[in-house]
Amino acid sequence: MTTDSEHSPRGGNSTSPGRSDAAPITPGSTEDAPSKYGAVFAVREFRPIFAAHVLSVLGSVFAEVSLAVLVFRQTGSALLTALIFALGFLPYALSGILLSGIADRFPTRAVLVACDLVCAGCVAVMAVPATPIALLFVLRTLVSMVTPLFTGARAASLADILHGDLFVLGRSLVRIVSQSSQIVGYGVGGLVLVWLSPRTALIVTIGTFLCSALLLRFGTRDHAARVTGSGAMMRDSIASAGRLFGSPRIRALLLMWWLPPMFCVVAEGVAAPFADASGAGTAGFGVLLAAMPAGTVIGELTAGTLLGPASRERIAIPLAALSMVPFVCFVVHPSLPFAIVLLMCTGLCMAYSLGIDKWFVLDVPEEMRGRAMSLLAAGIMTLQGVGMTVGGAVAEWVPPYAVIAGAGALGSLSVLPVLKSVRRTRRIGAVRAA
Repeated sequence: MTTDSEHSPRGGNSTSPGRSDAAPITPGSTEDAPSKYGAVFAVREFRPIFAAHVLSVLGSVFAEVSLAVLVFRQTGSALLTALIFALGFLPYALSGILLSGIADRFPTRAVLVACDLVCAGCVAVMAVPATPIALLFVLRTLVSMVTPLFTGARAASLADILHGDLFVLGRSLVRIVSQSSQIVGYGVGGLVLVWLSPRTALIVTIGTFLCSALLLRFGTRDHAARVTGSGAMMRDSIASAGRLFGSPRIRALLLMWWLPPMFCVVAEGVAAPFADASGAGTAGFGVLLAAMPAGTVIGELTAGTLLGPASRERIAIPLAALSMVPFVCFVVHPSLPFAIVLLMCTGLCMAYSLGIDKWFVLDVPEEMRGRAMSLLAAGIMTLQGVGMTVGGAVAEWVPPYAVIAGAGALGSLSVLPVLKSVRRTRRIGAVRAA
């Protein structure tokens, strides 16, 4: 949901029009009383957005599992089955760079509803028995290109309806749902396919997207677009991406968001061969995949519940610095239980996102918030796809445990200069604000 208000100076603490009832977000605030997750649900407009997110996540999980089974049954090709999954990552960069302007140029509710309807329409064609495999891949690509627009517009809308610490907790709840879907979603999706055919399961997916669209259409207010313009959409989107990445502060924050997930996902990419080498089989593989998301959920809930805003900001940089250190311990070729503990420790460190969320929404100009959030989401998913692919390729010649250890060492070294830049640009911003 968007506002038509004027953006306050970067790093400033003025309250924009339409926000007089909300406490402004102030850098370096001494207030450290933790808000409660329940306070987020007390905001009427957040409830339908959250419910729509849950439905969208379920729909995406069902679609991914159903498409993978459908493609494998029709082709018997492991490569094509893997490719249908990979298409969930690859189009993100293209969409995030070329189409992100949509998130700010049109009213947020219209963007969100349109994205859900496009996804529902694509899945409806997928569910038709005569749909050829090639068209399934095209439709999967279209759905993947819509996703960062939806994610960016929704994230920007949360900053409009949730103020101060509530925005951070609202974003945390959204991430918790996404991580929880990795823990139980794929298992549930697999169980659904025990009773339903893949195409029938796709019909269930259509229902989730349509219900999400209805919740957003009738459960949220119609806010005006952040910016107006009649120029070329792609040119505007590319220019905005350049402007955002050209800012040392925003570039540092984007890299702080992007780098840890890119290296952490390597463990998931080689989880199957690691489990096989450990003699754990498919059961061990499933537990390994669930370990890091479980740690992330625990970490976010703990930090969001027990720590106040200032404390969460203080631990953000240390947690990001430590996030990949547990991977280095894989150099000793750990047993499966020890490996699970290490992956959970990395997940716990992902609570750094609660601190960086506040910095990012503060430093991005309000009129570019939708584009910034779309670029953020696109970068995370694209680089995760790169990390998983490179890790899998290296694992063709190197033992899986060594691949994970190498990712931890390289990731830890790569993130240190980024964190130094985040700290340095934050101090500069604080001086200017003062």
